[in-house]
Amino acid sequence: MAFCGLDFGTSNTTLGYYGGEAPRLARLEDGKDTVPSAVFYGRDGALTIGRAAMALYVGGTDGRLMRSLKSVLGSALIDEKTQIGKHRVAFREVIGDFVRTVKQRAEVDAGAALERAVLGRPVFFVDDDEAANARAEAALRAIALKAGFGEVSCQFEPIAAALDYEQQVSAEETALIADIGGGTSDFSIVRLSAERHRRTERADDILANDGVRIGGTDFDRHLSLGTLMPLLGYRSPMKKPGRDVPSGYFHDLATWSSINRLYNAKTVRELHEVRREAAHPELVSRLVRVIEEQRGHTLAMQAEEAKIALAGEPQVDVDLGWLEAGLSVGITAEELVHHTRALAERIAARIANCLDQAGLKAGDVDALFLTGGSTRLKHVRAAILAALPGARVVEGDTFGSVGTGLAIEAARRYGNVAAA
Repeated sequence: MAFCGLDFGTSNTTLGYYGGEAPRLARLEDGKDTVPSAVFYGRDGALTIGRAAMALYVGGTDGRLMRSLKSVLGSALIDEKTQIGKHRVAFREVIGDFVRTVKQRAEVDAGAALERAVLGRPVFFVDDDEAANARAEAALRAIALKAGFGEVSCQFEPIAAALDYEQQVSAEETALIADIGGGTSDFSIVRLSAERHRRTERADDILANDGVRIGGTDFDRHLSLGTLMPLLGYRSPMKKPGRDVPSGYFHDLATWSSINRLYNAKTVRELHEVRREAAHPELVSRLVRVIEEQRGHTLAMQAEEAKIALAGEPQVDVDLGWLEAGLSVGITAEELVHHTRALAERIAARIANCLDQAGLKAGDVDALFLTGGSTRLKHVRAAILAALPGARVVEGDTFGSVGTGLAIEAARRYGNVAAA
């Protein structure tokens, strides 16, 4: 058993391998089979990942937190360098540190070295750019090899989710797999059956693949811009008529992968100047404090937590007392829908593309298999279900279906296993 499937996600990561005759997910942190895709470097360069990384940051430990690293694949940022302690390190190396640590933890859980891996990849790392998608996959492969795997290959994440779902399929059916993750939303239409599940070659069963680079972190960003950033001066006026406080700072602050760009002396100097010219300097003072104290990730975490809570609650209160005594804001589920409705509609619109590729109508799809954390958002689910009103809805393992399916694919490619 020297093979595995690695689902390196924008928000969470899993790794699947075969334990006995069945695929299972490795316990990657505190007995859990998911680990947040977060990296924290202390000032001495010490590396911590996952929940522990975020806890160090929230607890005030001096260092750098990075999340949403998958989003730099396919962009020029992959080889840009960021300051870590006294050194500047490329984002490629940061991702490599994370993947290497996940591999080591999984090997402890499996009790064996994991030498070959099938890596999950979205249908599109970057929308409408084949060259960027090829670069992203090549970068992911190179990072995994440098992290210690001897051989790697890739599989589309929704196809991996389909392999997991197929374990429970008895009769022949056509299924649309919707994987709405942290960074991308991916769809595949696949022919499934118990007999097909035993085959090693499945190319003819894949009828369509499509996706869009919209995921949970985009919902975080829009919710933050709509509800939290106005408290820091977003869209507030300058003293000079007809001008607002520059919006770029707020967009970077609301975007996981851009937050660290703001932590520099030049930005702080600019913001002090903006505050002098702002009509409401007290709001910009809050922004200055967030940047000076490097608490941008705290705001991003609170936006994410509010989004998750609003999947089941009508309203949540976000306590910003750490920024200013007594400061808080209530956010309703209606506000979440208002600020992110367009994202949900764009995600669901990709289903029509899939149907066109497959030469099918909505009524030809028997089952809709949902996986990925953002499928918990009610308006996202509603938009997807509206595109396939007659399909049977099947709930997958929200965070584990892709990792499990990648393990099944790895067994076929590297273990000469035709899944039973």
